[in-house]
Amino acid sequence: MSPEHPLLSVIVPAHNGGEVLPRSLAALAASDLPRECWELIVVDDASADDTAVVAARFADTVVRLPGRPHGPAYARNRGFEVCRGENAVFIDADVIVHSDTLRLFAQVFATEPDVSAVFGSYDASPPARGLVSEYRNLLHHYVHHQNAGEAETFWAGCGAIRSSVFRQAGMYDEWHYSRPQIEDIELGQRINGLGHRIVIRPEIQGSHLKRWSLWQVIKTDLNDRGVPWTRLLMTKSQAMRTATLNLRVVEKVNTALIALAWLCVALAVLSGYAAWLLPAALWTLPVLITNARLYLFFARLRGIGFALAVVPLNLLYYSLNIVSFTFGWLLHETVGAPRPDPTVEAYAEVGLESWPPVPAKRQAGA
Repeated sequence: MSPEHPLLSVIVPAHNGGEVLPRSLAALAASDLPRECWELIVVDDASADDTAVVAARFADTVVRLPGRPHGPAYARNRGFEVCRGENAVFIDADVIVHSDTLRLFAQVFATEPDVSAVFGSYDASPPARGLVSEYRNLLHHYVHHQNAGEAETFWAGCGAIRSSVFRQAGMYDEWHYSRPQIEDIELGQRINGLGHRIVIRPEIQGSHLKRWSLWQVIKTDLNDRGVPWTRLLMTKSQAMRTATLNLRVVEKVNTALIALAWLCVALAVLSGYAAWLLPAALWTLPVLITNARLYLFFARLRGIGFALAVVPLNLLYYSLNIVSFTFGWLLHETVGAPRPDPTVEAYAEVGLESWPPVPAKRQAGA
């Protein structure tokens, strides 16, 4: 390792991140990995606030993207293009890493040469209060802890990839994902498809600053996660074979059971025969039983009242899965694989390798 080739290049994409960056970048600065071992690159994705000014107080390099926002896939790629590190670490602007986060990433790459990518989890102390925010951030923590070990996907909120592997995989797909969606999941599938090993190490953690509303949960799970993920899996003929994270067999079965329950509810409403509600309850019961460990997890951290309050949110998650799968399947059958918009395709036909066609600008930080 040398100053010209640090061990880690930490890349933080930010759009209007002036409010969260002072906390997230200060946390990176407080890392216990010696500063000479890593560089910090912040990519200001067409912000209208003081993101670049804040970033310059901490970063070695600030990349400023003009025009309209291009999305995290594009921003992370532009950050990688100016990085010098052996390994690329991707941290979201609203994630406060723990003091040992960077050191643990470096340790994985140093001691496990067969690991090409690794990601962690949110911690169990999300600062945003409120039922929906705490449920959402703690659920992410629980899922990653329950699935520690081998993975078929990747998470860019707090994840790292060997630079050579990231380059070999073709970096993030900035052509199809112009806003925060499943660009990290899709990248993970390509890395996995190349025969590289990806692991989840939930002891590598950060606090998520995001405050969620119920509408944001619904919109994100449908537009930005569920439907595009379904279309991606169907395009690759993996919808029923993938069994990682939220796509384990038990999750697929639970989604089917909730679909049956909703069918019974619809029959009760349409027929006026309330007896249909009994089978609806019976179909729901196994879902509650299989999620008992999740509810106990919430009870330990937030109390029994909180655990009971999140049950409807948990059932909403399965209901959104039904809608996502249905719309994803319909789009796959009627439209086909996801495509970039016509302008993007036009640029691709003339050989342009990145979208949008905006040159990256490198600005030295303080």
